[in-house]
Amino acid sequence: MSHSAEPLPMIARRSGPLKGEAKVPGDKSISHRALILGALAVGETHITGLLEGQDVLDTAKAMQAFGAQVERLGIGEWKVNGVGVGGFAEPEGVIDCGNSGTGVRLIMGAMATSPITATFTGDASLSRRPMGRVTDPLELFGCEVTSREGKRLPVTIKGAAEPVPARYKTPVASAQIKSAVLLAGLNAPGQTVVIESEPTRDHTERMLAGFGATITTEVTDEGHVITLTGRPELKPQPVAVPRDPSSAAFPVAAALLVPGSEIRVPGVSRNPTRDGLYVTLLEMGADITFENPREEGGEPVADLIVRHGPLKGVTVPAERAASMIDEFPILSVIAAFAEGTTVMQGVHELRVKESDRIAAMEAGLIANGASVTSTEDSMTVQGSGGLKGGATAVTHIDHRIAMSFLVAGLASEQPISVDDGSPIATSFPDFLPLMKALGAEIA
Repeated sequence: MSHSAEPLPMIARRSGPLKGEAKVPGDKSISHRALILGALAVGETHITGLLEGQDVLDTAKAMQAFGAQVERLGIGEWKVNGVGVGGFAEPEGVIDCGNSGTGVRLIMGAMATSPITATFTGDASLSRRPMGRVTDPLELFGCEVTSREGKRLPVTIKGAAEPVPARYKTPVASAQIKSAVLLAGLNAPGQTVVIESEPTRDHTERMLAGFGATITTEVTDEGHVITLTGRPELKPQPVAVPRDPSSAAFPVAAALLVPGSEIRVPGVSRNPTRDGLYVTLLEMGADITFENPREEGGEPVADLIVRHGPLKGVTVPAERAASMIDEFPILSVIAAFAEGTTVMQGVHELRVKESDRIAAMEAGLIANGASVTSTEDSMTVQGSGGLKGGATAVTHIDHRIAMSFLVAGLASEQPISVDDGSPIATSFPDFLPLMKALGAEIA
């Protein structure tokens, strides 16, 4: 399955109890950053647990195009010989980032302060997504940007020959914007400052510090203020990528919804800026325990034990949205099986993901018998303890929409189909065999 494949219809049927261990892939966000910072370090960075989904593979190819040596040593094991901060070479061809909004936006930031020119493109889904939210602040460093109407891909960036540091307050809670600005600030003299009104996932800050950059975060009246001192010599590091909490959400949800289920999901990131779904599930009454807490690759991780049980509706506050933005599609499925009303607030960012995820989930859930309403910034699901099913959900080339409805079909009265499961490969290439090994009826 890949983002460029022909549509691949899939169907999920009501399953017996799910049992076993679900070793989900490495964290996608951290995998992208490990490759990029490895390429900007001087020397060899060794990465284990790298997610080998299409999105991350596209970032690996991009780093090669900018002059880094990137080599796969084994399953999830890679090495990157970097070119140093400011050492990117001008790529010979167009940089195709496929379906990855994270990849394209972070790579734009990483090259924007080098005296080179690069053109970025992507698939049909990515080409609809707004890039101005990143290219606008990058222009503060002195680079020049040209793009398609609406500041969409393809985008060409002429990097700043004499970059200047920037101070930028993010207009929306977005780790991609923050990270792009910080990566651009690496090759700018002086201090680059990013101000967030709401904290977002902090993998970039953690990893920059691990690679030897001077970076600080403080809470002020303005918000969360991140300050990076430019032009460090990044030192190569071993990076152990923890398992992705966003990918773990799917087998976790399946175990919560399918009667009699009990599964173990080892080594999942418990980063507090990514933990909103699990906080919410516990509030809903989910039977989840966290065992063997530890640290891997600078990130807190734990083993999850998940058992089926009754769930109740809750209100998810807007200030939690940034810590679970990718998990709202599967949460809306869980909410349909809960008893009572679940209100998800502050979710406007879902409108500009791989698809309009609010509209896609609302349409698919209603078609399968749920009661759902939405506004520009919220989604409300009236849970009735189950879901009728029987319809086909349109995925809009979105991996998380596809996996969410396949999980729904495992516990619905009638099977649920998706029109295209091929995008799942962008983030979770082993989703189907992993779920089948637990006992899921997916074909």
